[in-house]
Amino acid sequence: MHPFRQAVENRDHAAVEALLAENVVFTSPIAFKPYPGKAITAAILRGVLRVLQDFAYVREIAGPDGRDHAFVFTATIDGRQIQGCDFLHFDEKGKIDDFTVMVRPLSAAKALSEAMGAQFDRITREATEVAGR
Repeated sequence: MHPFRQAVENRDHAAVEALLAENVVFTSPIAFKPYPGKAITAAILRGVLRVLQDFAYVREIAGPDGRDHAFVFTATIDGRQIQGCDFLHFDEKGKIDDFTVMVRPLSAAKALSEAMGAQFDRITREATEVAGR
C-alpha cells in the first residue's frame, strides 16, 4: 500500500503532512483558485477528513515512473454517497508537489462545498498558526 494511502486511511495527519512538499499546490474540486503551500494544503486535508464519513480508497493507479498516482475514493457526506479521485504528483524527493481532487455526483459535491465552507475559518486559522511557527 502506498504511504500516502496508508496515512490517509489511518487518519495520520502528521504522516500526510510529512509527505507534502513545501511548494505543494492543492486544487480543490470546489474552489476556482488553487491553494499554494504546505500549511494550507495540510489544513484543508484535515478539514476534509473531518467532514467525510466512511472514507475509503477503493483503487490506486500509478504511472510507470511512480511519480504520478490516482487514488479513487468513496465516502459519505450529509447522507450522500460521494466518489472522487485524488491525483498526486511526487517531486524528485518523493514529496507531493501537486494535489488535485475531483468528485461526483454534483449533489455530493455541493454538500462537500457547504461542509468545507463551514470549516474554512478553522482551516485558515490552522494554516496561519502552522505558517507562523
